[in-house]
Amino acid sequence: MPTALEKVEQQQMRKGLPEFRPGDTVRVHVRIKEGDKERIQVFEGAVIRRRRAGSHSTFTVRKVSFGQGVERIFPLHSPMIDMVELVKSAYVRRAKLYYLRGLRGKAARIREAKTEHKVGST
Repeated sequence: MPTALEKVEQQQMRKGLPEFRPGDTVRVHVRIKEGDKERIQVFEGAVIRRRRAGSHSTFTVRKVSFGQGVERIFPLHSPMIDMVELVKSAYVRRAKLYYLRGLRGKAARIREAKTEHKVGST
């Protein structure tokens, strides 16, 4: 039987987010407040980590900007995240891709996942 705290957390969890895994490239639309104005900023990169902890779940996105690696940790169920788009899926054999931090250029590429097409007789 869920406690009162678990019931409140269930109500605050977001629905409708795409299913993504480490290695996938995502585009995260984040609400940024500047003074009294609010705007959307897009952060696109590879997911290197996904922490699943109910309403406390987070994911880490890494991109290279002007030759410098940039990582951001996003709370999955935060109201500051407007939208998460799945750009492309990748095939990786690890859950945490921290080894990408030490790689540069072509070595840091991730193999793209093959899409499975079912061939049926119609």
